[in-house]
Amino acid sequence: MASTLSPIAASPKSRRRGSVRKRAGSHSAPAQKDNHDQALVSIRKFLKSRTVYDVFPISFRLIVLDVELNVKKALQCLLLNGAEKGEFAGMLTVLDIIHLMQYYWRNTSTYDDAAEDVETFKLDQLRDIERELGVDQPPLLREHPTSTLYAAATLLIQTHARRVPLLDNDSETGQEVIVSVLTQYRLLKFISINCMKEIQQLQLPLRALGIGTYVTCPTADNPFYPIAIAHMDTSVFDVVHMFSEKSISAVPIVDADGVVVNLYETVDVITLVRLGAFQGLSLTVREALNQRAKDFPGVVICTASDSLDKLLQLIKRRRVHRLVVVEGEEEERRGGKKGRLLGIITLSDVLRYIVGVPNLGATEPTTPSASTSFSTLGRERHASGDDSWSERSRDGSFDERAHFVPPFQPPPIVEHPSGEVETIEVPTEPTEPDAEPPKVEVDDTPAEPEVDAAPEPEPEPES
Repeated sequence: MASTLSPIAASPKSRRRGSVRKRAGSHSAPAQKDNHDQALVSIRKFLKSRTVYDVFPISFRLIVLDVELNVKKALQCLLLNGAEKGEFAGMLTVLDIIHLMQYYWRNTSTYDDAAEDVETFKLDQLRDIERELGVDQPPLLREHPTSTLYAAATLLIQTHARRVPLLDNDSETGQEVIVSVLTQYRLLKFISINCMKEIQQLQLPLRALGIGTYVTCPTADNPFYPIAIAHMDTSVFDVVHMFSEKSISAVPIVDADGVVVNLYETVDVITLVRLGAFQGLSLTVREALNQRAKDFPGVVICTASDSLDKLLQLIKRRRVHRLVVVEGEEEERRGGKKGRLLGIITLSDVLRYIVGVPNLGATEPTTPSASTSFSTLGRERHASGDDSWSERSRDGSFDERAHFVPPFQPPPIVEHPSGEVETIEVPTEPTEPDAEPPKVEVDDTPAEPEVDAAPEPEPEPES
């Protein structure tokens, strides 16, 4: 701060020696790290004090299918009860349908032959298809509703499962009763709702914490190894093969410069099934993406310097299953390219860090993000920094004529294309220093129906 007094020449004898003491600010990083570690310990204690039953929504539905039911009727049931999204949740997973499509694509000559066979194909035959395709079969998991959340989370982590069925026994008949299904998303959202004070202490960057999979060993075939990628001209069948071979549920779509332009997910393949386009596997990714619903929510992206606090607050506000990590302004200053693929973060990565042993050995200096750069591919802020925005069309080209003022304070930057979607800002919610421990709250939004053909969780997507 500039002085308002005139400078006075001081005698050399009266000049004070410079202090050799370190400034208080030099201790901010260790203090921040201590707060981070203490917050993790508190969250784990909270998980050990709560049961899986506490996570149950006030109202939910559960669809249970007999294994003797044929696949066609099962799909019809799911479409009738799965709302407009048609997402296959529960133990009959989207990956099961992917394996089924892959099998018929390889072993039948015409679509009519496959359609006729599906008429009599039963759910319990899916395991036979997996063996023939040479893919790993999911383990048989179960958990009791009165188990602690910590135990259930540990089971999810150890088995790389995205969900676990909750089973109880009927006291009168002695038969097993399928109570519900615990998913990674619902567990993390429960944490984000009830541990707000602790979450605000998780200010260290995601990459410094070792959360996610990042580009480490570029090869000639894949400059983003170990992350599986595709391009707009890649065939859907090639992407489906990646889903099955690598047990993943999403593949980033990049352009010639490696900039992320979209994300192709397993649910996009199911869209082709709903439209009756089994032969759609021969389409390109570009053609298949045109089949997406207009209300597609977009691809959520972040940078490696964003904090775990911001990520969990994002999960609290909206349904998120993965985030694509791209190069930001820091990487651009070092010669990188803004928006270029850097990594991918799944809910499994986040849960493994919170519940498991965290990587506390990061020695590089870390600073909390001033504001989040979590955003959705779809709108990009002007470089001028004003409140006008330019929209990208479906093919990714700019339309500079489309300007509007967003209904909220805009976030720092928003990346790239595909879909008319809303940008996300995650505000930090203040908590009083002496506030009481957070009251346990339950997400009361209507749960999507879970489906159980046989209690077998889908393998966790690991790119």
